[in-house]
Amino acid sequence: MRRLLIGILFLLPLSALSLGAQQNRPAPSALPKVVVHKDPNCGCCSLWVQHMERAGFAVTVSPDTDLSAIRKKHGVTPTLQSCHTALVGGFVVEGHVPADDVKRLLRERPKVVGIATPGMPIGSPGMEQGSTKQPYDVLAFDAAGKTTVFSKR
Repeated sequence: MRRLLIGILFLLPLSALSLGAQQNRPAPSALPKVVVHKDPNCGCCSLWVQHMERAGFAVTVSPDTDLSAIRKKHGVTPTLQSCHTALVGGFVVEGHVPADDVKRLLRERPKVVGIATPGMPIGSPGMEQGSTKQPYDVLAFDAAGKTTVFSKR
């Protein structure tokens, strides 16, 4: 019995160290990877990528000077277009969509192809220059091109 108690007392500090090491490890991200198709020279697209990374997304940039084929393949109509197209978790994210809207899209998983911030509204993520902010809508779109307002900004 005495040997058993000594053995247990010897192992307790080791198991505590092991648990402590596990608690200090960063948790794997529950967010899916974002692949951004953008012009390699576009600065506002790079700022949007930084916005997404700050929000916890792992982002891969795919430089592309002609995004028309990617947009056509993923159902992004001309009225929805902005300056970059991202793919995340089975959805399309077109333009300067806020990260919290992307997280909501991934959480709620509506029956849409994706969401878009058409154009490049001042004040949207990556377009924060100056003190003015332009109101804008984030639109959800389906495979037929039908849009609904996903959020108002």
